[in-house]
Amino acid sequence: MSYGLGAYKKTSIHTASKEQILLMLYQAAIKHCKKAITAIEENNIGKKGEHIGKLQDIVIELNNSLDFEVGGDVAKELSSLYDYLIYSSTQANIKIDKEPLEGALSVLNTLYEGWSEAIKNLRKEKSTTEKAG
Repeated sequence: MSYGLGAYKKTSIHTASKEQILLMLYQAAIKHCKKAITAIEENNIGKKGEHIGKLQDIVIELNNSLDFEVGGDVAKELSSLYDYLIYSSTQANIKIDKEPLEGALSVLNTLYEGWSEAIKNLRKEKSTTEKAG
């Protein structure tokens, strides 16, 4: 990675809102899930393990950031989905099978779309409130 790109990425992360960071994490998880699927298709066992490892690191971070007191049932449901993602990616890694990753990718895409929509609505609400006030 060139220095300029690395510095840009660091700056964008340090200046991002919590919501933007959440979406960045989902984007990275989706990217590594897709790359792991490709690595399995190409029988590149080393890359498969590398991308599944990065995917799992991200999912573990997402799970660790859940606040069960504030999030209640939503946090519990998300935690269950994250457990599923870890389980599926582990199965894919052990069995060298892309099918569990395809299921995980579907869940990740759904979560990303849901969060994107929720954040958009939150911003609209905030903007409407600020204009009214």
